[in-house]
Amino acid sequence: MTRKCLDCGQEFTGRSDKKFCSDYCRNNYNNRLNSQTNSYVRNINYILRKNRRILNELNLNGKTKLHKDKLIAKGYNFNYHTNTYTTKKGSTYYFCYEQGYVAIDNDYLLLVKRDDIA
Repeated sequence: MTRKCLDCGQEFTGRSDKKFCSDYCRNNYNNRLNSQTNSYVRNINYILRKNRRILNELNLNGKTKLHKDKLIAKGYNFNYHTNTYTTKKGSTYYFCYEQGYVAIDNDYLLLVKRDDIA
């Protein structure tokens, strides 16, 4: 029985459930199929890594107080973080992996590093 490859359209013979003429066509088809999802995840991971790197550069001793504009100037994206932690007093810490910050007063932030992560 002759079928057409789902990727290149070339005719081939083989098992009745075979859909591609070669491993190359199978990989190419699946990569194209998943490229939009992979691209989205790749972009989000890039933003998260960049945010973490910025926090890490500015927070050398584990706790640092600075103005929000310093993060903005370095390209920090406040819309992306990996997790949050809310204290009993109601303060919310935003973490990008182990590096994080909490808003204190008048657009100042306290950068923190969480050491208890395994």
